[in-house]
Amino acid sequence: MIKNSVVIVDDHTLLSQAIAGMVNSFDKFKVLYTCKNGQELIDKFNASPQNIPDVVLMDINMPIMNGIETTAWISENHSYVNVMALSVEDADTTVLKMLKAGAVGYLLKDTEKTVLENALLEIVENGFFHTKNVTNLLMQSISGNETNNITFKDREIAFMKHSCSELTYKEIADKMCLSPKTIDGYRDVLFTKLNVKNRVGMVMYAIKHKIYTP
Repeated sequence: MIKNSVVIVDDHTLLSQAIAGMVNSFDKFKVLYTCKNGQELIDKFNASPQNIPDVVLMDINMPIMNGIETTAWISENHSYVNVMALSVEDADTTVLKMLKAGAVGYLLKDTEKTVLENALLEIVENGFFHTKNVTNLLMQSISGNETNNITFKDREIAFMKHSCSELTYKEIADKMCLSPKTIDGYRDVLFTKLNVKNRVGMVMYAIKHKIYTP
């Protein structure tokens, strides 16, 4: 079985090793390596393409380069890498900063093992994972007062609406009677049109501009 690769970035060595052991126990995931800060991760990324994982589990408060700065760098330079915050920080402002930097999920470190595994599965399948609390926070942060001049095709609007659900991209393709490749095309076009880096950004846009109403 081909496993999804994970990198852990955390300055607490024992905790990082414990998380790595937990992730390695999951059927569909393996840990490539761990880093103590964002700069160490960037150096790894720049050293070899083989060091670039499917998912990064990112702490926030770290020396040299913190999680928010590192997530923004990954979003800018390797947008296909999914970053999920794994932190003790639960302040609303910190959560929002991480999500705006490009994180596709946010979990606290006291999360149960099964929740972490489920979050990783949802991220590789759907492109994002949010707890109910994070979803509510995103909703509260969104204002619908801005106007925009972007025009969308009917299929693009339908795809955006489906993307606001828990459907995977493959399930959206089935629902719209389209091929997964065509759905990937809609996704890429919309990411460019909306100037967003991931599915979370597209969902936030759809809600903000009332394309989708929860």
